[in-house]
Amino acid sequence: MLTLVLANASFVPPTISDGHLPEIFPWGAEYGTGFGKQMLLVLLSVVLITAFFAWAMRRPRLVPGKAQWLAESGYSFVRNDIAKDILGEKNFKQWVPLLFAIFFFVLLNNLFGAIPVLQLPTFSHAGAAYGLALIVYAIWIGVGIKRHGVRYLKLAVVPSGVPGWILPLLVPLEIISNFIVRPLTHSLRLMATMLSGHMIVMLAGAGAAYLITQTGSLALQGTGILVILGSVALYFLELLIMYLQAFVFTLLTAIYIQGAIDANDH
Repeated sequence: MLTLVLANASFVPPTISDGHLPEIFPWGAEYGTGFGKQMLLVLLSVVLITAFFAWAMRRPRLVPGKAQWLAESGYSFVRNDIAKDILGEKNFKQWVPLLFAIFFFVLLNNLFGAIPVLQLPTFSHAGAAYGLALIVYAIWIGVGIKRHGVRYLKLAVVPSGVPGWILPLLVPLEIISNFIVRPLTHSLRLMATMLSGHMIVMLAGAGAAYLITQTGSLALQGTGILVILGSVALYFLELLIMYLQAFVFTLLTAIYIQGAIDANDH
């Protein structure tokens, strides 16, 4: 019955294109390029992260205030729970700044999707996720080559202790897994999660508004109100997912770097 009513009332669900606002400074319109809200939020995230940590640590005290405590807690989390745990005592220190920057950059850009008015997780756009994953891809390959020389390209695709007769089958799979699938999944995992969460929120909001304002049925209007109430729980779930995706992306970055550092030829 609900489906029949909605069909007759011509409900039009939101699409992915509805999440892409008109570009602020368009160029190359035939290619869909230009400076838009997504690019603006990426730049804003850099400014906000830099400003917050510079302000919080402007006058560090032995007994920290709230801002200093928050900044130090964030730094300690990345330093100890990601960098040190994954890269080990010997190698982690030099990678803390990179992992720290990646974690808070991804986290804030994800959280933009939960902030009223902004309401756009920038990594729901594939270009941003691909770009960041490509930077990480270049870093861990560069680390491997710097540490092991060109021989690293062999170490990355020839598993140790494997019988020689199986290598013709295994090596192509390792090449595809390490150099193609790994960067793609690193980016697509982030993008797909942010996009799906954003679309669910858009759909819930559009559906609730339609049920309440356009159907004229008390039962459907009540359903719309329930959808809005359910969206509150969905909102907090999305906040958790936004944090988890920042953590997973940073954790995988550390794992890839650690794998490049510790690659060994047996």
